[in-house]
Amino acid sequence: MEPGTRWAAAASVALLAVVCAPAHAESLRCGNGTADEGDSRLAVAYKCGQPLLADSYCAPVYYAQTLNPVPEPFASVAVPCQAVEEWLYDRGPGNLMATVRFRHGRVNAIIYGRVPR
Repeated sequence: MEPGTRWAAAASVALLAVVCAPAHAESLRCGNGTADEGDSRLAVAYKCGQPLLADSYCAPVYYAQTLNPVPEPFASVAVPCQAVEEWLYDRGPGNLMATVRFRHGRVNAIIYGRVPR
């Protein structure tokens, strides 16, 4: 293999490693620490204080590895909905709002945006 070809192959492998690397989980920097995915509601409340707004709803349950929801009457009888709680934090001027989503009492996702979704 020529030196130029080796360099191109090495660059391709490095690019592939970067593209295939796992995505980093979001976190929320607060006054008493950083809230991360997997934290409990109690830990987030301690680290970040009370949210500006809080909402809870019942999310539909989907068939395993599909985007098809479980139909009625099975959805309400055999497969209950999944309880989801969302807390909204206003991080101040110049910062995006943060929505912390809890499933099973743990942080499932932290979403940043100009307005809550």
